[in-house]
Order: sequence, then C-alpha cells, then structure tokens
Amino acid sequence: MSEITRLTLRGGRLIDPASGTDAQLDVHIEGGRIIGLGAAPDSARGQIIDVSGHWVLPGLVDLSGQVGSPDALSRGELLAAAAGGITQLAVAPRVDAGLDSPAVIGRLRDGARALGLLRLAPIGALTAGLCGEQLAELGLLRRAGCRLVGQGGQAIGARVLRRAFEYARGHDLTVVVDAEDAQLAAGGCMHEGAVSAQLGLTGIPVAAEVAALSLALALATTCDTRIHLHGLSSAAGVALLRAAKSAGLPVTADTPIWNLHHTDMDIGAYDPAFHLRPPLREAGDRAALREALADGTLDAVCSDHRPFDGEAKRQPFARCAAGVAGFEALLPLVLALAQDGGLPLQRALAAVTSGPAAVLGDGGRLAVGALADLCVVDPDRAWTVDATTWHSAAHCTPVWGRTLRGRVLLTLLGGQVVYRLSEPADGR
Repeated sequence: MSEITRLTLRGGRLIDPASGTDAQLDVHIEGGRIIGLGAAPDSARGQIIDVSGHWVLPGLVDLSGQVGSPDALSRGELLAAAAGGITQLAVAPRVDAGLDSPAVIGRLRDGARALGLLRLAPIGALTAGLCGEQLAELGLLRRAGCRLVGQGGQAIGARVLRRAFEYARGHDLTVVVDAEDAQLAAGGCMHEGAVSAQLGLTGIPVAAEVAALSLALALATTCDTRIHLHGLSSAAGVALLRAAKSAGLPVTADTPIWNLHHTDMDIGAYDPAFHLRPPLREAGDRAALREALADGTLDAVCSDHRPFDGEAKRQPFARCAAGVAGFEALLPLVLALAQDGGLPLQRALAAVTSGPAAVLGDGGRLAVGALADLCVVDPDRAWTVDATTWHSAAHCTPVWGRTLRGRVLLTLLGGQVVYRLSEPADGR
C-alpha cells in the first residue's frame, strides 16, 4: 500500500451515480478524504496521477463475498476484491464464523484494518450459532457496529423469525433474508425444470424463493422492520419485490451477477462453474431480473464471491460446493449489461456503488468530504481471465478463459493506493 499525503487524479471522467455526476473533473484527496472536485481547493502541491481517458468511479460496494474467517482473513482474496475495484464488502455469518458476538465482530474488523485492503461490513448473526433457535444479542451486535443481521443461509422457523424482526426493529437493524426456503430447497443443486430433468439432477423449485420472500414480506408488514432480500433469482421473486415496494414496505434486494448473465442451460455437461446458490434459472427469469435492475426494483448486484476450488469443485455436480470466485468479474460483467444489454450506464454503476452502499448505510459516492474510496477504470481494455490476470486462489468461475472488457487500473482506500494493475496476479 502506497502512503500519499496530497493526491490529485487528473483528467479522468468522473461518474458518480449517487449525485448523477458524469463529467471530466480532477479529484483532489488529502487526509483520506476527497477535498475537492474540479479546480484545486488551494495552492498546495502533491502527487499527480494522470488518468486521462479513464473513468474515476466510487469504490465498488459488494453485498456478498467470502474472504476467510474472522481469525484468518485471506489476504489473497482481499487483494482480489481490490483488483476488482471493491472497497467495501458485506460479510455474512457462517456456521464456522458465526459473527454472533461483539468479540468476533471486533476480530474481523481488526484483521481487515491490519491488512488495509478493504473495508468489511459484518452482517451479524440473527440467532446464536446460526442454529435458528435463540436470538443472538442483537443490541450488542448493533453497538459493535453491525447494521445488518441475518442467518447466512441457515434455516430459521417462522416464529423465531418474527421475534427477530421485532427485536431488529427495536435496535435499528436491517434483517437480511436469503431468498430461499431451506426445507423446499433441501437436496437441490440447480433450478427445477426441464434441464434438471434432462440431467437427472434434483432441482430447487421457484416455490422455495416464493415461500421465503412471502413470509419475510408478510412479517415486514406486520413488524414494520427493514429487510434486505439477498439472492433473488426468479421472475416470481421479482414480482413479489415489485409489489412490496409499490406498497411502501421498507425493503431492498440484490441478485448475483451470474443470474443476470447465465441460465440453467449453461450447466451443460455438469460444469461445476455453474453450480451456484441461488441457482441459475430460465431465460424468462434472467429477463425479469434485468428489467428489475433497469427500473430500479433491484437495488444491487453482488459478486457472491465464494472461492471454492480443488477437491471442493472436483466432486460430481450434485455434491460439489455451490459457489464460484467473482470479485474481479463483477465490474466487467456489470459494464457488459450497459455495453451490450441496453442498461443505462448510471443505473448499471449504481447497482455496485450507491445502491448497495445505501443498504449498508455508508459509502458509494464521490463528493467533497467523502472518504476517498474509489477506483480508476479503463472501460475499453480487454483482458483474458487466466492465471496471469486473476488474483483469487480459486479458478473455478464461469468467466475462466473468457475475454472480458473493462479493467480496474487503480484502487484507493481512504486515499491510499491498495491496488495497481502493474502488480502481477499470482493466485495467492
């Protein structure tokens, strides 16, 4: 990480979805914050980086990714996030990393600060040990800095969930609800439909998403609790979300980038790179997700980075781990939706900056006084995903071997350079 006192990024195209700004403006940084846009605020001199011909964007905010445990964060995966232009990442609780006490939350944040590559936003555990029975100490988690709580994909009964909603409202917490009913999805490894029948694989029905969302939205109505729906994958789920927003419910939602680009047809010959959770569904579901992103019904797109590789992915399709590496593909694939899919550029970028930042309550903007978390991007640079360009240790990803368009050149966290493209990828 490079130590810089005063820094000016000169000549770039600044795009800030939070304010709607899209103009050629210099960015002046000091003390970890943006002190000026356009003309320099004073005559003080410092380092100048010429970014002419490139875009200057807010640092990306990713609502779902795995980077190790609180006591063993992976520097390589954090670097992969920085290489993807990500400066803030929401970390969900897991059975082996419960995030159910202030002590664990503190260790996670201390570890991230020590590495200095990324800001981590812990999603506190909704129940102790994620067992779905006894509520975690939600008040203590809120005081420890958690703004969101959730089950990290683990099952929870309706009565306990209602009680959790009531307590969360009292502590000004947003409840993250996974868009999947664990019982209906049990044993499934892909979308339930014609393709799963052809492949002889147990499917996950759309009803699993509908059931989870219907319960969460009903409880949100009853309890007046803020909720965030994580991992929408179906047209039916989008319809429920759209109706909830029209009714004025305090609800936001995201979808993984993969569900905007792929369908269950891509699984082909049992390709483990397409064993994902939520599952890839049909073309009509993908179209509905894209429409929801374009009209603002969907608030955010996440990488859902789960760096499984090796033995975890060499098992038969139904038994291999669900999830793939995605930090470094997030921005190019979002830009592809704007370049090739007709999505307005500001809306595409909002889905990975100001939209998810609003869910977390912080960041995702370029403004005087804001933290200087940003990235410089060459939107036209083509690059092939291989071992020389990819930083994540996990190489199982739908984009492996593909040529993507759009590359992060520079990532700053609090005004400090944490990634330059010249730094080689080494799969750490």
